[in-house]
Amino acid sequence: MIGSIKNVAITGGTHGNELTGVHLVKHWSKSPEEVSRGSFETELHLANPKANAEVRRYIDHDLNRQFNLKDLNNPDLQGYEQQQAKSLNALLGPKEEPRVDFILDLHTTTANMGMSLIINTDDPLVVGMAFYIKQKMPQATLFFNPSDRIKDNFLTSLGRLNGFLIEVGPIAQGLLNYQVYKDTHTAVMHALDYLEQRNTGQVIDLPTQMDGYQFMEKVALPEGSEGEITAMIHPNLQNKDYQAIKPGDPLFMTLGGETIVYEGTSTVYGAFINEAAYYDQHVGLSFMEKVNIKLTDD
Repeated sequence: MIGSIKNVAITGGTHGNELTGVHLVKHWSKSPEEVSRGSFETELHLANPKANAEVRRYIDHDLNRQFNLKDLNNPDLQGYEQQQAKSLNALLGPKEEPRVDFILDLHTTTANMGMSLIINTDDPLVVGMAFYIKQKMPQATLFFNPSDRIKDNFLTSLGRLNGFLIEVGPIAQGLLNYQVYKDTHTAVMHALDYLEQRNTGQVIDLPTQMDGYQFMEKVALPEGSEGEITAMIHPNLQNKDYQAIKPGDPLFMTLGGETIVYEGTSTVYGAFINEAAYYDQHVGLSFMEKVNIKLTDD
């Protein structure tokens, strides 16, 4: 058994230009009764205040890639987000023996991914939370990307029992959208209710398996000899997150209007298609495979 959950952290603004989580944290700071549950304490944190003040994703480095244990213990990493990760580790962790049991991290995307529940572990607590929320919000998609908590570089990995990343889109960077805000709010309420029911020994009726999508690889935009982008997402693929991409389907369109097709031999599915935040890395989308996610016993 997992043992009692005593401390839950909700973090917003890990990426400073994703305002939904920022403003939910600010709202709940003034209305804490919404996130209060009887069996555990809920705390609220703005993860990247400097980037948020400048409405930028990050100042020096992507904060949500700085929580690998090796990096947290590396004194030579002195960028703003690298230092901020160390501060959050001291506040919520330390990662090897965390103070906080569980972390809910709130994100948005410019891609047409709807409500995506990102599962970074196969732990039954986290998988069960995803299943519970999807039962309440059938439009949600399960995004499965399991990794070892200690090696994981996401902020949620600071939690003793890991954590859960809620990703909602599409929404432009630096903006608020009521539907995205409301959907994120609703998902967090369900997540907290689930933890409360687990803590108090209530029976939660969940299926033993659900369909989802597992991350395979990031796919770069085509580049020229000097590293410049030479093509963009094909219009037939734009906004088609979680839809099938079959061999021979259009993938990119060159600046000159020529189609570049998917040359793989098996059907894949796209996610984070034309995500604005990944343009600095020239990443056009992620390939996913459809999987059956299983909920095991504790």
